[in-house]
Amino acid sequence: MDIKRGGTQPPSQRPTEWFTGRVRIEPLFAPQAPARTSGGLVTFEPGARTAWHTHPLGQTLIVTAGLGLVQRDAGAIEEIPPGDIVWFEPGEKHWHGASPTTAMSHIAIQEAVDAKR
Repeated sequence: MDIKRGGTQPPSQRPTEWFTGRVRIEPLFAPQAPARTSGGLVTFEPGARTAWHTHPLGQTLIVTAGLGLVQRDAGAIEEIPPGDIVWFEPGEKHWHGASPTTAMSHIAIQEAVDAKR
């Protein structure tokens, strides 16, 4: 058993080419072999979002606060309020972030393949 106490893991910094605007990522859990799943609490300031990206085994987002936006390639932009759960299929090109006027936080869960999430 491994217990991670709240607030004991420092937020991580990601390359600026992965995001626009201010984004804070708080790691929740990392893969422990043989598991491949990781998760983090991601907070986007108003107007902040990810760049277009994919995940080799898909990604689940659980919106916890605020109002977010998501879009998949060739799809419409969708609003996501707290309580919404979004699943992106493996390899599905997408982005996600806050609305222009409201911050948004979500828990992001994904699996890694060859260190790629």
